[in-house]
Amino acid sequence: MAVTVGRTSTADRTQTLKVGDAAPDFELPGHRGGEKFKLSDARGKKNVVLVFYPLDWTPV
Repeated sequence: MAVTVGRTSTADRTQTLKVGDAAPDFELPGHRGGEKFKLSDARGKKNVVLVFYPLDWTPV
């Protein structure tokens, strides 16, 4: 059994999206300077694909 100490999860406080649900709005820092990306700025104008991956050069 895995035991996590000192970590919290938001999974019990959030709702799971279902197929066809609109993604909730969010803002992420860009990789250049003070650049920001906000989902609502792209909504209806272009497609957005988010990719999450572990840090580079990790054994995961």
